[in-house]
Amino acid sequence: MSLFPDEDVLTKEIQSWRAFADQLPVKDRQIFMKILNDCYKYSTAINAKGQPFPSEPVIMALLLSQHKLIEWLENQWKKVRDCSEEEADK
Repeated sequence: MSLFPDEDVLTKEIQSWRAFADQLPVKDRQIFMKILNDCYKYSTAINAKGQPFPSEPVIMALLLSQHKLIEWLENQWKKVRDCSEEEADK
């Protein structure tokens, strides 16, 4: 039993993945931990789920974060491509 019943469940979930992360190659471990730590952006939503081990909301936060990154990369690529096309037209 915890002395703090409203403890951050996200922190507990991230800690529960520590053994998995420890078995990854160093570079992959660093990336994996960065991805998990990025979930703190969504900690309010994750903690609102209120389960002791909220794997599903953590996964959803990870997917959302990755999707946002993919969209940003797509937009960057479009800008570069458009710039290149403009240069070719000159």
